[in-house]
Amino acid sequence: MPELSHPLQPQPCTLVIFGGSGDLSRRKLLPALYNLFLDGALPDNYAVVGTGRTQLSDDDFRKLAREGVEKYSRQPLQDTVWPKFEQRLFWVSGALTQPQSYLDLRARLNDIEAKLNLPGNRIFYLAIPPTAIVLAVEGLWKAGLAQSVGDHKTFSRVIIEKPIGRDLDSAREINEAVSQVFDESQIFRIDHYLGKETVQNLLVIRFANSIFEPIWNYKNIDHVQITVSEAEGVGTRASYYEEAGALRDMVQNHLLQLLCLIAMEPPYSLDANVVRDARMDVLRCLRPITGKDVLKYTVRAQYSSGAVHNKEVPGYRREADIKPDSTTETYVAIKLFLENWRWSGVPFFLRTGKALAKRSSEVVVYFRDVPQILFNTDPEHPLAPNVLTLKIQPEEGMSLRVISKVPGTKAKTHPVEMHFSYGEAFGVPSPEAYERLLLDVMAGDASLFMRRDAVEASWAWITPIIDGWQQFGTKWLPEYAPGTMGPIEAERLIQSDGRNWHS
Repeated sequence: MPELSHPLQPQPCTLVIFGGSGDLSRRKLLPALYNLFLDGALPDNYAVVGTGRTQLSDDDFRKLAREGVEKYSRQPLQDTVWPKFEQRLFWVSGALTQPQSYLDLRARLNDIEAKLNLPGNRIFYLAIPPTAIVLAVEGLWKAGLAQSVGDHKTFSRVIIEKPIGRDLDSAREINEAVSQVFDESQIFRIDHYLGKETVQNLLVIRFANSIFEPIWNYKNIDHVQITVSEAEGVGTRASYYEEAGALRDMVQNHLLQLLCLIAMEPPYSLDANVVRDARMDVLRCLRPITGKDVLKYTVRAQYSSGAVHNKEVPGYRREADIKPDSTTETYVAIKLFLENWRWSGVPFFLRTGKALAKRSSEVVVYFRDVPQILFNTDPEHPLAPNVLTLKIQPEEGMSLRVISKVPGTKAKTHPVEMHFSYGEAFGVPSPEAYERLLLDVMAGDASLFMRRDAVEASWAWITPIIDGWQQFGTKWLPEYAPGTMGPIEAERLIQSDGRNWHS
């Protein structure tokens, strides 16, 4: 089986996790590192250092890591293997606001690296709120922990979690502050959706199969739907969500990045910047949604009280830490267009929300109808369109709907589905997104990470929608029942063109 490219090799390094005892570290990062360890994918020599305000010993951190792995790892914890993994885990207590904390961190890193014979390559994962990013980066610089490109034989890299800002101005402020300390080549803005197997496979499906690329344009595609639905309400993230909402939390990053992969032109190589240039070109072609057009092309809503899978869900405005008169959206649907040759006139429908019928992420491509002759002559009962569904989560795979003849003597047709599942085809579970992305940072491969210009271009398109909602919005948002797929207003948005949401 041919390799997609000649992959870079992960280098010996020390991974420092700011917010090392937090939810992201416990649920995603530490289990991802353990799975990479089990798979033999980590570099030969490495260390993982957690840091945060919590007063922990190394043993306390190792216990916390074990609990996270036991609960969230895709591979079960192996008692015979765990001791070898945990001996590379360390903890340094310190507050982001205290300059001494960074000096303590530097001293501990020097000590750990000397004992383990590590070269001094360092990756700083900022698993902290966006408002603390600038503070952490400046602290690293003042303590001499952030090395400039070319100054040393070793490298320093920083990983920044989304959301980067809450609008265009704040995103620019964060990016500018980080760029004062780190070169763009050292900055890895992470969007875990880009690490999912099916998302990575989008380029392969499009550009390694001759059946798709010739028809991947306005002549053959009627419209595209991108859906990211979540069955849970806001839960413990209520205070964060009240300030963010679905548009900032999901559309600005996850959904727009999926759109870029679906709509981009073929890159001439798999070089990181070549691929990211192609994605960036899509963002440049987004038709702006401004002024009263916001009411025409977007829908926002909140979930009401009810039940999802027999679990009671309070209405959004009744959740703890939510304002009783909140206008923060838990659901958003958008109709957008790309103003370029390939996609002229093709609508893209994006939707995402909380407390919906199921947890699912998928991209659905609807192809144009065949002419109304032969098997499609009855206007009252037209043939179902051909549909390509790319499933991202929870199951990973794809399906293609085609029209087939029903067995028998009559020329009767019926749509049938052809399915492909990663688990069935390859017999092994797909790696978690964070596994791939952490490995890429260790190798210095930025292909699956967002560049500064892409982050700011996304916010430049999103911010007028936020402004339009504030200018023309109503005091009370439409509501939808938990366990459904959204409000009636979203149905009207897509049905106004004679189309329907994929079910």
